[in-house]
Amino acid sequence: MKKDGFEQLYEEHAEALLGFLVYRTGDRALAEEVLADTFERVLRSRKAFNPRKASAKTWIYSIALNRLRDVLRKRDAEARAVQRSEAGAPEAALDTDRVEERGTVTAALARLDEDEREAVALRYGSDLSVAEVAKTLGVKVSTAEGRIYRGLRQLRELLEEPASRG
Repeated sequence: MKKDGFEQLYEEHAEALLGFLVYRTGDRALAEEVLADTFERVLRSRKAFNPRKASAKTWIYSIALNRLRDVLRKRDAEARAVQRSEAGAPEAALDTDRVEERGTVTAALARLDEDEREAVALRYGSDLSVAEVAKTLGVKVSTAEGRIYRGLRQLRELLEEPASRG
């Protein structure tokens, strides 16, 4: 892949990928950071890209998903370290009744299992087809469908919780 091919990939995929990352994280700054890291890695590894193994879109999303997982693991480890250092400090409860709709959805997404959260985020945050979700996650189409279905069902239940309490 030549330099102009990279620029074309960026133009074709950056906006949708950013949408997925914002949808997945609920944090635009983090999403932009992961997007930049992703395309830096795409640029550095473009010679290794094999279009016979996967589409460019799938390849880019796989890189982004791996980078996002790394960042989230690091954040979780840092949060655990802070929590241990502040042993006994009460955590603020998330009051979804007072959070804007986007915040409510982000909170509900965060409560899904990681596999389901990623499948839903890829499907609806990036508007990938179920087949593209499956390929990006390295699973069968039926597995991706199941994760999306379970994730949406659980999201619906989580989003209906505040209404049922009132």
